Amino acid sequence: MKQLGEDHQSVIYQQREVNSRSRFNWLYILPALGLLWLLYLVGAALFQWPVSNVVSPIMSLMIVFFVAMVGLLFWALAPKSNRE
Repeated sequence: MKQLGEDHQSVIYQQREVNSRSRFNWLYILPALGLLWLLYLVGAALFQWPVSNVVSPIMSLMIVFFVAMVGLLFWALAPKSNRE
């Protein structure tokens, strides 16, 4: 007669290796948003869309994105000893 624990394999948990460059992947969204804004402005220049109502909120968002980018850079460049 078999013992109960014979057919189970033991699982060894290892701490996953953290890639320090993976924290910078969040920063790719900011140039992508800038590229979308640039495409919108080029489209407005080509097709004569009115952009006067859009510029003020977008500029406010750009200021918020700049502050977010600075915060993300500080987070991405944090010393490795603080990471788990």
